[in-house]
Order: sequence, then C-alpha cells, then structure tokens
Amino acid sequence: MSRRLLRIKVVKALFAHLKSGADNMIASEKTLMASVDKAYDLYFQILTLPVEIARYAQQRQELAKQKKLPTFEDLNPNTKFVENGVIRIIANSDAVNDHTAARKLGWTRYPELIRTLYGQLTESDYYKEYMQREERSFDDDRRLVEDFFKELQSYEALDDALEEMSILWNDDLPYIVMMILRTLSNLRPSHTDLKVPPKFKSAEDPEFVKTLFEKTLVNYDSYQDYIERYTSNWDVERIVFMDNLILATAMAELISFPSIPVKVTLDEWIEISKYYSTPGSSTFINGVLDKIVESLTAEGRIRKAGRGLI
Repeated sequence: MSRRLLRIKVVKALFAHLKSGADNMIASEKTLMASVDKAYDLYFQILTLPVEIARYAQQRQELAKQKKLPTFEDLNPNTKFVENGVIRIIANSDAVNDHTAARKLGWTRYPELIRTLYGQLTESDYYKEYMQREERSFDDDRRLVEDFFKELQSYEALDDALEEMSILWNDDLPYIVMMILRTLSNLRPSHTDLKVPPKFKSAEDPEFVKTLFEKTLVNYDSYQDYIERYTSNWDVERIVFMDNLILATAMAELISFPSIPVKVTLDEWIEISKYYSTPGSSTFINGVLDKIVESLTAEGRIRKAGRGLI
C-alpha cells in the first residue's frame, strides 16, 4: 500500500482518538492497524469483482440456452468476456482465493449489485468495442479489465455496498484501484497465478505507521504550542481542527523520520489537506509548514540522512 494511504489512515485514527476523548493510545493504535489490514482486504475484495460479474454473465448465457425457443444468439453467445484470460487468472489464483477464504471476503450477499454492475458494464462503450472486435489478445483482455476498474469510482451502487461492508473502507477505493492496476500491468499470458503484492512495500512501513501515530499523539500539545507561533495572525476560530492535526502530524514526520525528504513530507501533507480539510487549507498549511521547517532546521530538530537529505 502507498505511503499516502498509510498517512491518511494515521491522521484518521488521530482524529478519532482526539475527538472521542479516548485515553488508551494502545487501543487506538490497534484500531489503526486493523484499518490498514482492512484496506488490504479491500484489494482482494475489489480484485474479485470482475470474476463475479463474469460468472454472472456465464450463468445468463447458460439460462438462455435452456429457453424453449432459444435464438441463434442464445445458442451461440459471444464468450469473449466470460473467457477473458485476465479474469481467468484472477479466478484461479491460489493467493487470491486463499486470502478471500481466510478473511471471509466475497460478493455472495450482493447479487443485486453484481447484476447492476453487469448492466453498467455491458452498456459501456469500451465493453461494446471489446466484444465486437473479431480478433482477441491478452492485451485486449487486460485493457477491458483495467477500464472496468478505472470506472469503478463512478458506480454509486458499489460505494453504497462498500460502506455497508465496512466503515473502514471509506475513501480507500482510489488507492486500491491503483494497486490493482499495478498488479495487472505485470501480468503476462504465461502466468498461471497472480503475483499479489504484499501488504507493505517494505519492512519499514508498519513501523512508520505506528511511530507516526505515537509521536504525533504524545507530542500533540507541544506541537500545537509550536504551531501557534506561526498562526498568531490568523483568526483562531477559522483554523479548523483538521488543519492543526495535519500540521502536527507533518511536524512529527519531519522530526522523527530522518530518511524521508522534507519535500516529500510537505508535498504529501499539503496534498492530503486538499481532500480532508477546507478548500483554503492547502495554501494555509503550505505557508505555515514552510515557516515551521525553517525554524525546526535552525534549531537542529530536523536532521536528514542518506536519501532524506533536504
């Protein structure tokens, strides 16, 4: 999973902890790591979606053949989609099937959603063009599946179903789709199984999540005092809670992770603020963080090494 998604998980956990008045940091940290686990589950849940839709399409074709007066099309259906090579690899993947079984994932409780998504898929231009093309290739099969995943965020029915399945999946879909697209880009016709990415890109990522959460929470009050030095000209009532939280979390990252470049930290938190705070927050946070970085550097509290050189 991307570091940006992990940062978002951290700031959401901090928001929940501070707003609820919780006093058990360990419990909140466990909830945070559970939300990371659930994001990884979503990767598998979404990855199996075209498999379920293809099975539904195949069932429709089999039922059509059993009509009392089947048409020529009923007896000779276009099987390009149900025999899609990429979907077949996903369906037969031991890694995917083992994880979905172990975590009790799947779409059996949502037949209406599968029907709805099938209908939307078959009405799409990219699907019609795929089905009408006489030749077929593995690249064509992959392109169809990629186009399907790219369109997922526009399907309201899917958003409703995911929200019902887990409140921890809120806002995760765009990042999970990117994970899936990267997975598919490495797929080849000769592959007999899907190379599933690990939950974390590196062994450092779990520690990054926990440390960022803990350092922000433990030092939150002192960070707020520090932030106030550079927001004295602002109307305090207009500085939303999320802005202060993002600034504090960015400070924790700047101070606690020598290997992460300052520019990466600034860019990430400014970008996150565009989606999780007010319209003007990114400009405000950018200006305040610039002053904070200058001051912390002068004080020797920001020390970068290796690839994290400023």
